[in-house]
Amino acid sequence: MSRRRITFRQLESFVAVARQRSFSKAAEELHLTQPAVSLQVRQIAETLGLPLFEQVGRTLVLTEAGEETLQMARALDDLWTNFEATIADLKGLKRGRLRVALVTTAKYFLPRLVGDFCRRHPDVHVALEVADREHIVARMRADQDDLYVLLYPPEDLQVESHPLIDNELVVIAPLGHWAVQRRVDLAELRGERFILRETGSGSRRTIDNHLAKTGIQLDIKLTVSSNEAIRELVASGAGLAVLSRQALSADPGQQEVCILDVGGFPLRQPWLIMHRRSKLLSLPARAFLDELLRRPQAPC
Repeated sequence: MSRRRITFRQLESFVAVARQRSFSKAAEELHLTQPAVSLQVRQIAETLGLPLFEQVGRTLVLTEAGEETLQMARALDDLWTNFEATIADLKGLKRGRLRVALVTTAKYFLPRLVGDFCRRHPDVHVALEVADREHIVARMRADQDDLYVLLYPPEDLQVESHPLIDNELVVIAPLGHWAVQRRVDLAELRGERFILRETGSGSRRTIDNHLAKTGIQLDIKLTVSSNEAIRELVASGAGLAVLSRQALSADPGQQEVCILDVGGFPLRQPWLIMHRRSKLLSLPARAFLDELLRRPQAPC
């Protein structure tokens, strides 16, 4: 098999189809006709002598050869991105691409740090993906980004991680709650209705670990995947919640909630910025990571 027979344009079309799971959507993304995209993918398959996709019902899925080709294409993309950044740096420029994926609660502090980096490096193109943990971990498994910000690394992936700042979890209540301005133990709140983040989120894992350690059982009435929705539910009197301090304003009273003084709280778990150990970081990604790690460990 001659490596010269597979071109970057063909790989670009193939990766778009793999991402979209659709030839027509890939064509729209690339601003090409569907026959042109189909031809590019078919040429790769003919060169390899193996199909890259198969139709399972209405779903287009990668074959084993397709999975291997996708991994190779992403590795080449990383190498090329790093090469472009290196050449730009040799020219005295600071260009390139930085891709960062973060879980929803990290949106309260990380974008400002990204903004600082953008001001110092205006020619670097930055793409931010904000989603729940399940989606971010799936992106990490697919090696779609340079850096990821989560509370806990995936246990089935080899990653290199660095602590940033603490995520502080506090107990919040509506204004006028009986425990306001009192020192209480969590056990005293067992009769209260609680609203927590969904199972699987990093914040929920921190809470569950604390409850398991203390042996306390809370009356969990609602699980919600949005910090803002939880805050509004508490303000309405629907119950108490354990929420990231970063999801609250400097004066929580302006949001019609208050932070209770509960023994053992706030719970602290450091935010981690990480990348797959096998990842070849681009120069912009390395520069951003280095800048973050040089920052004082203080709340943002």
